[in-house]
Amino acid sequence: MLVLNRYYQPVHVTSVKRAFSLLYLGVAKAIDSQYRLYEFADWAELSATQDCITTIERTIRVPRVLVLSAYDHLPRGRVRFSRLNIYARDNDTCQYCGKNLPRSELNLDHVMPRTQGGKTTWENVVCSCVPCNLRKGGRTPEQAHMKLLKKPVRPRWTPLFRGATRKVTYQEWLPFLHLADASYWNVELLDE
Repeated sequence: MLVLNRYYQPVHVTSVKRAFSLLYLGVAKAIDSQYRLYEFADWAELSATQDCITTIERTIRVPRVLVLSAYDHLPRGRVRFSRLNIYARDNDTCQYCGKNLPRSELNLDHVMPRTQGGKTTWENVVCSCVPCNLRKGGRTPEQAHMKLLKKPVRPRWTPLFRGATRKVTYQEWLPFLHLADASYWNVELLDE
């Protein structure tokens, strides 16, 4: 579920369980397609025929968007260094041959190989197809006579909302994502 701050700016995507906890505790209100706000008791009274959970007493519609009552901050601007954020930065495109591929056919490549002192950082890791990665091996692009499409850099976008206009999970999110992109990939990669 999309979580908005009290200024209706997206700050997080959460699970259904957590969304109901926030709603039940009064920390957040559910918002419907007409932009009406509901506290838990009022939301629970709405009729639910689909996208709902069933309790012993009733069936409750799952809220797709929540508005936090007191929170007015935005997420930190630091982009988490993760596999899928690298895929998002490189637009699922091999940075050597330029092929746009499904993520299952992509992997990560250290531009300066770790065996030659390369670090696992935004500036040294790129998205690569398996054939190009095998061809490059443990060499630099120059040593392998390959060229990078673009120099890898740390992105400036907010990681939570990268790519959402292409990959919006629910239509109810659209009005709140007009300036933002969403991506849900937050497992940080570490240089070990």
